[in-house]
Amino acid sequence: MKKVAILTISDSRTLETDKSGKFITEKLTKAGLAITTRIVVNDDLVNIQAAYLQLEQQAPDIIITNGGTGIAHRDVTIPAITPLLKRLLPGFGEAFRQISFEEIGTRALASQALAGFNYRYQLTYCLPGSQNACQTALDKLIIPEYEHLLFESSPQRKEVHHHAH
Repeated sequence: MKKVAILTISDSRTLETDKSGKFITEKLTKAGLAITTRIVVNDDLVNIQAAYLQLEQQAPDIIITNGGTGIAHRDVTIPAITPLLKRLLPGFGEAFRQISFEEIGTRALASQALAGFNYRYQLTYCLPGSQNACQTALDKLIIPEYEHLLFESSPQRKEVHHHAH
């Protein structure tokens, strides 16, 4: 069973009022993943990095952040997390914005949602704080593909040449 840590980034939410964090927890639990930790941190670059690295040390398979992915002055999740990632998966953000564009129109263009792997090969997703956005990402992009991404990126995996499917 894959282990997931959830980091909610918000100036206003607490663990009790963190609807998106609770939603992600319920959704992934139903999908057969184990949520090991859920924490809330404020929109502060250093605090976000400290919390993320703390989660990274707990050795989850996946770390999901939610909140702070927009373009407002306080939205610093992306500049905080990006330097901690070894490899980005640009296709995730592109697909997320495309799907969101179909749902909410041009407002989707302000989303900097991203995915990648950190230096410990943990799959990281940075999602917006809105519950609808989290649901879109989980249903359409994360739940269908996380196992394949983790398998492909595993350092234990022997390089086998095969054609893309």
